[in-house]
Amino acid sequence: MLLLEKSPELLSKVTLSGGGRCNVTHHCFDVKKLVRNYPRGERELIGPYHRFQPKDTVEWYESRGVPLKVEEDGRMFPVSDSSASIVNCLRDEAEKAGVRVVARCGLRSFDVQPGGGFTLNLSNGTSVEADRLLLATGGNKATAGYRLAASAGHTIEPPAPSLFSFNIEDPSLHALAGISVPLAEVSAPKQKLAQTGPLLITHWGLSGPAALKLSAWGAREFAECDYSFDVVVAWHPGPREVLAAEFAKMRAGHPRRVVVGTAMEFPSRLWEWFCRRAEIPADRQWAQLGKTVENRLCDEIFACRLRVHGKSMYKDEFVTCGGTRLSEVDFRTMESKICPGLYFAGELLDIDAVTGGFNFQAAWTTGWIAGHAMVAHGA
Repeated sequence: MLLLEKSPELLSKVTLSGGGRCNVTHHCFDVKKLVRNYPRGERELIGPYHRFQPKDTVEWYESRGVPLKVEEDGRMFPVSDSSASIVNCLRDEAEKAGVRVVARCGLRSFDVQPGGGFTLNLSNGTSVEADRLLLATGGNKATAGYRLAASAGHTIEPPAPSLFSFNIEDPSLHALAGISVPLAEVSAPKQKLAQTGPLLITHWGLSGPAALKLSAWGAREFAECDYSFDVVVAWHPGPREVLAAEFAKMRAGHPRRVVVGTAMEFPSRLWEWFCRRAEIPADRQWAQLGKTVENRLCDEIFACRLRVHGKSMYKDEFVTCGGTRLSEVDFRTMESKICPGLYFAGELLDIDAVTGGFNFQAAWTTGWIAGHAMVAHGA
């Protein structure tokens, strides 16, 4: 078995992932719930995940001496908190299996032989013969994966970033950088999309799970509008009537207290920002807060409209939607329906997920199925 790696080092993305800790997978062992984290690939992954899912990934690594741990949000990391544990494990297993690894050598093109098999034309000017070929180049535009898949007759869905934060040109929002709320809803009304979760204000706009999940589900729509669109933020889980009742209590119990100085359950700077946007004077007391102004304040808390102008990539997670059209691949084996003997795994497929270890899990699963199918094919 021959493994070709165009870059100098194997598994560089694994090394960088999770801030160098490697978010291996997610602690979701219910397949029906698991696939809901995939904007593209949800239906296709049901069968594969019944064969190899996160629980199997955990068992695979732990049986090879790499224990994993679960964090509060369900993400799973090696107990060592070092991606080197994962990289070394994969390297060791490849060596035990007799895999010959050739770094700094990519696949330039391949020719399908009339009787089956392939001639692989390598970037170092040489050629080798292969009975079966697995493409697992990732979904980055810089890789040759899309071109190679297309050369075999496959349709390539246009790639677009799938995990990104929102750039918002509002200096008053930027001044709140570092503030987060534990549960917010971020929606894109025109695209009819909404996601909930923790939300983080950054020095360029909005990030955190709620924003990142929305970016994943709206990846194609946001690309089509060149990342210029409106989002509406509900900074409070609601309902609106509950907070309105709290306002009424403040008017009755603390009529002379200044509204701007009463942060309720919000961070004080965020509350002051709400008040400024609602045009509440700094000396306005609760007894003086009329219904019209109160409604404006509630609108800023439950329906804060902001304009997005561009995106920022999420850390080093270069996740994209797009890739080899899923209907052209047999997900029982990961073999091409167009070119016998050609297999696919990972982000070269038009599969992507929200953040949390789900993208790696799709790669582990499709790679595991493809590998077993290739071995069985040659038996």
